[in-house]
Amino acid sequence: MIDPEKGLAKGPAPVATPRPAGVVPDWDFDSFCRQHYARVTGLAYVLSGSRTAAEDLTQDAFFAAFRQWDRLCRYDDPGAWVRRVVANRAVSRRRRLQSESRALLRVGSRRAPVGELVAEDQELWVLVRSLPPRQAQVFALTCLEDLPLPVVAEILSISTVTAKTHLQRARATLRQRLTAPAEEKP
Repeated sequence: MIDPEKGLAKGPAPVATPRPAGVVPDWDFDSFCRQHYARVTGLAYVLSGSRTAAEDLTQDAFFAAFRQWDRLCRYDDPGAWVRRVVANRAVSRRRRLQSESRALLRVGSRRAPVGELVAEDQELWVLVRSLPPRQAQVFALTCLEDLPLPVVAEILSISTVTAKTHLQRARATLRQRLTAPAEEKP
């Protein structure tokens, strides 16, 4: 719930659990999109590094939500479901791009990297994307979305302990890479 005076969320964050069958949802799909679209696009951008890919990932996730809205609207937080779809599709996209890149290298072509990140954040998010996928997802959801670990764990269908472990490992790796002398950085 949002405190109108401070504009801050108070109380525990909602999780994606189904409502009882007879309960009418608090929102329709349009209001759900207005509420979540920008933040989900931000998550997709951090995980993909591309504005175009972020928009595609977000639109795909919201289209999937639209197709299942009769079921999702009964969830306490369908936004968690959409974020999980984005996180999973970002991993699939990353794998596909890696496979394509390897194939292009095999035939002798080189692909130039495209950098679209804001200068002050570029180094961090490039390093985040170089982490193992689950660590990158947990880090992005906790740091970018400012979600508590139990909610992150729910979105990614992992335990809170596992989410905490991934976050600790991500932070340790990022700390090491960000403080390494310039000639040692990957």
